[in-house]
Amino acid sequence: MSGPRVLCIAGSPRRGCNSDRMLAALVEGVAGAGGEPVRLVVSQSGVQPCNGCNSCVRTGVCIVNDGMHAVYDALDSADAIAVATPVYFASVPASLKALYDRCQPYWGRRRHDAAAVAPKRPGCLLLTAGGGDPFGTQCAVTSTRSALAVAGFSIDEVIEAVGVDEPGDIERFPNHLEQAGQAGEGLVARASAGR
Repeated sequence: MSGPRVLCIAGSPRRGCNSDRMLAALVEGVAGAGGEPVRLVVSQSGVQPCNGCNSCVRTGVCIVNDGMHAVYDALDSADAIAVATPVYFASVPASLKALYDRCQPYWGRRRHDAAAVAPKRPGCLLLTAGGGDPFGTQCAVTSTRSALAVAGFSIDEVIEAVGVDEPGDIERFPNHLEQAGQAGEGLVARASAGR
């Protein structure tokens, strides 16, 4: 039997950024603990914004035919999840917010079928922020927890690296990279216990 599948979501529209580096450390932890990291780059996934038609509320299925259907498959087959994202104006980038909004079909299914509510799978959120925003990071944490809760995940660990504004700044915070690696190991352990 293979190790738990951990969906590792890169939420930044840029590659090679600070949140990508934190996600890479988490992926190393997942692999080192015997898990199977599955990487998803949101900005390359073809996910379009929700059009607000509410069809999914009635049917539990999204009618928009785009890359989100592959994301639904990835979410459904994951034993655990990790999201790494920069903080933009106290929240997440638009492409990641579009993915979150498109989790509405999960809510539609729960609304019509109580059996559709499965036990929560473990999750982790890795945040990078430049700092200086008086509104902090709480909106990013809350929107992530809310969207992924309806998809069946509990974001029970949040690692925030504040003060990383320029590319490569995360390297000045080796403790955050170490924490991200340990978080990957912890996701595998918690997912294994829940299997």
